[in-house]
Parts: sequence; C-alpha cells; structure tokens
Amino acid sequence: MRSSSRARAFVALCDARFREFFRESEAVFWTFVFPVVLTVVLALAFRNRPVETHKVAVTSAAGSKVEQALKASGRFDVRSEDRDTAYQSLRTGKVALVILPQPDAALEFRLDPTRDESVLARHEADAVLQRAAGRSDPLPVKTTEVQEPGSRYIDFLIPGLLGLGLMNGGMWGVGFHLVDMRIKRLLKRLLATPMRRGDFLLAQMTLRVAASFIEVGFLLVFARLALKVPIRGSLLAAFAVGALGALVFGGLGLLLASRAQRIETVMGLMNVVTLPMTIGSGVFFSVERFPAVVQPAIRLLPLTALIDALRAVISEGAPLVSQATPLLILSAWGVVSFAVALKLFRWS
Repeated sequence: MRSSSRARAFVALCDARFREFFRESEAVFWTFVFPVVLTVVLALAFRNRPVETHKVAVTSAAGSKVEQALKASGRFDVRSEDRDTAYQSLRTGKVALVILPQPDAALEFRLDPTRDESVLARHEADAVLQRAAGRSDPLPVKTTEVQEPGSRYIDFLIPGLLGLGLMNGGMWGVGFHLVDMRIKRLLKRLLATPMRRGDFLLAQMTLRVAASFIEVGFLLVFARLALKVPIRGSLLAAFAVGALGALVFGGLGLLLASRAQRIETVMGLMNVVTLPMTIGSGVFFSVERFPAVVQPAIRLLPLTALIDALRAVISEGAPLVSQATPLLILSAWGVVSFAVALKLFRWS
C-alpha cells in the first residue's frame, strides 16, 4: 500500500513537471524548435555548391596570354591591373594572388603565405599556366566527384547538432529550472511535503528522457525529409543513445544546480561546462583536428561520447553493441553526476 501511494505520487509529480514544461513557450522553443532552425541555417551555409573561383590580378600588357589561359580553365576570376593597384588589391584581400609576367616569359607570383586561399591559388595557377606552356603530365589522372547523400557536410553535422541539443536541453532545462524554483522558494514549499528528494530529482530526469524521444525523432524526421540525410542505422538504437545522453546531461544539470542560489551562478557554471564541449567535442568538425596528445582527454568528455555513438549509429549504420566504449563513458558520467547531485542537493 505504501509503495503504491509512493508510485502514484511519483506519477503525479512527473505529470506536473510535464505540464509545467509544455506551458513554458521558451523551453519548448529552445528544446524542439531551435535545433531545427540551427540545422536549416547551417544547411544553407554549407550547402553543396560549385567551388569558388580564385581571384587573381595579372600585371603588364604581356600578361594577356596568361589571362586567357587562366580564364579558359574556369577556375579563376582574373583582373588586369597595374603593379601598384595589384599590390593594393592583395593587401586589402580583394585578390588572393598577384601574377607578374616577366619579359623573358617567366612568371613571378606574389602572395601572402599565411592565407590558405593564396597558397591554393598559386599552385592551381602554376599548374594551369605550365600546361598552357606545353607541359605534359606523365601520369594520367581521373577525378570522381562524390556528391551522394551521406558524404556531405550536413550529413556529418546532424548527429553533432543532435548531441548539442541534448546537452543544452539537459543542462539548461534541468539546472536552470531548479535554480529558478529555488529563487521563487517553490523548492522550500516542497520540503514541507512527504515527497522524497530522490523522487523529485528522478521526475526531472524522467521529463528529460521523454523530451529526448521527441527531440531526436523531430530532428531526424526533418533532416530526412528536408535535407535528404540518410539514416543508415536503427532508429531504436538512435533513440536509446539519445535517451542515455538526456539522462547524462540531466544529471550534470542537477549537479551544477544542486546548491546554486542565483541565476548568474548557474549560468556561469553551465557556460564553463558546455562551451569547451561545444567547441571540442566534434559538433562542427572532427576531434581528429586537435593535437594527438589531447585527443584521449576529449574522447572522455560526455558530449564527445554521445556524438560518436550517434554518428556511428545514424551515419554509419553501426549496431548499438559496437558502441560499448562511448556508452560506458556516458553511463559513468550519468551515474556519478546523479549520485553526487543527490548527495549535495539542497531545497533552499
């Protein structure tokens, strides 16, 4: 009888939290709508499009043949300028490369070696002009352009944005809410009830798990229908990874808000925790870009583990059992953070 009453009280507590969440238009927007808006913006920014042409300046009247060869390749936006004007264009970033034809048919390239586009323009211009002058390549080369879904940047990006949304939803949705309740003295009122602390915190986590199913499903359906992003793995596996990620970051949100008394305090703590992971955990680019010495530490971060598992399941079609390592890392973070939060939590 006592356990039955406790179960009914827990269900009522979860129901109250659900109603409260969906009545907060701001929370609904940041949890469900903002990830889609961010996905659309980034999809437009990194959409498939032709490679941009190199902007180069060619000096002197003797450069007409050079201009013709570069324009014929279709890879260069060529302008004819006198030497001083060309140098000024290079300094101000209007062109990436200045080509100075010499009287003896030689060429001088002027560029800023710290600019990637300048170095690339120099090598491509040299190759085009050398072939125009009669150079023959000793090896035949075949170029195959890969553009099918699954190999695009947006396909890489979607699991990262999904992990980022789960992190922000868990951290801000739980931590910020608890501190807001503490400031309004709502938590102190709950202290007068027979409700257990563990049941209250578990209800917060239950909301995050339920919201994760909506969040994961909503973003994946949008990505599939609007952006043609392939989902190669099991949807159940993706939902399971998402639910675990929601639990982990909900636990971290509980931990950071367990004793915070002010909104400014919890916001500072959230930013200290989330910003390094947003930059370093593989949301927008691969972890492999970081020095090898720091990669093992980055792999231990919860967001890195979550994104690695989501990317493997969604983009590569990997079975859930193959992701034992990232799932164990996530589980360890979740268990430790919730246990410490339960120990430190104060109602007021």
